[in-house]
Amino acid sequence: MNGLDHCHQRGIAHRDLKPENLLLDSQYDLKIADFGFAAPIEGRDGSGNLHTKLGTLNYMAPEIHLKQPYTGKSVDLFAAAIILFISVAQHPPFTTAQPQDPFYRCVAANRADIFWRTHCKSKPNGEAYFSKEFKDLVQSMLQLDPAHRPSIAEVNAHEWMQGPIPTREQVQAEFEGRNQVVKTSVQADADAKKAEKAKHPGNNKVYRSVDNGNAEAEEEKN
Repeated sequence: MNGLDHCHQRGIAHRDLKPENLLLDSQYDLKIADFGFAAPIEGRDGSGNLHTKLGTLNYMAPEIHLKQPYTGKSVDLFAAAIILFISVAQHPPFTTAQPQDPFYRCVAANRADIFWRTHCKSKPNGEAYFSKEFKDLVQSMLQLDPAHRPSIAEVNAHEWMQGPIPTREQVQAEFEGRNQVVKTSVQADADAKKAEKAKHPGNNKVYRSVDNGNAEAEEEKN
């Protein structure tokens, strides 16, 4: 939220927020990347509205799908809500924020109870998996009417955001552990491929064409 607020305070709407555009630096600080779809908050015409339908379909706010004028701040907050849901649930809340999507239709029709009950069915703790505070924050950010969505300041002041959080040191230790697991897995895969390749040296051939039109095999140099 702080990074997004920083962009908005400087007059920039990202318009393509998604997990793939959130990166970690060497200290595991989150960075917002890829501003290829960014636009001025005040709009190209100074009206405060943007009009171009762009972004990633799964993270677009409903007003973009409906080809309505929209504000950069509101659609960025909508995408942030989807990312937040994915971070906790480990899967998206819906496919697209359109009326024909069965999950988003529940949110848009003020039947969030069905939305949450359905998502909780596969969770280990059932309906206790998502806290009341988390549900309240996410569904407020996913409202169909942009005017009913909270601002970044209201999101930061929300009860769920005020709950306990890990220290910087704890976050760094957690991600360093994950990084080592990934590195170990990648190295193990590389070693396995190398060992398999050594078992079948005759297969390490590449083919090139020669002047007489025939194929000639030569040992792979690498």
